[in-house]
Amino acid sequence: MYKLATENWYLERVVFLMAGIFTLIGTVFAILYSMYWLILTALVGLNLLIFALTGFCPSAALMHKLGLKSGICHVES
Repeated sequence: MYKLATENWYLERVVFLMAGIFTLIGTVFAILYSMYWLILTALVGLNLLIFALTGFCPSAALMHKLGLKSGICHVES
């Protein structure tokens, strides 16, 4: 089984946390208010896809500048 350490809130955990929260918010708001909220869900998915293919994540870059440290990989400044 693959399991990462969970004793600290490192950069990668926060990225996945934010992606999950925004995906759930977009989905719930699409059900309750307007289908246009699915755009938020699509943008989260696009951001995750770009991160997986290129290694660049705008939210991770911002969080790194705010002082969050990477937990599983080297982050170039």
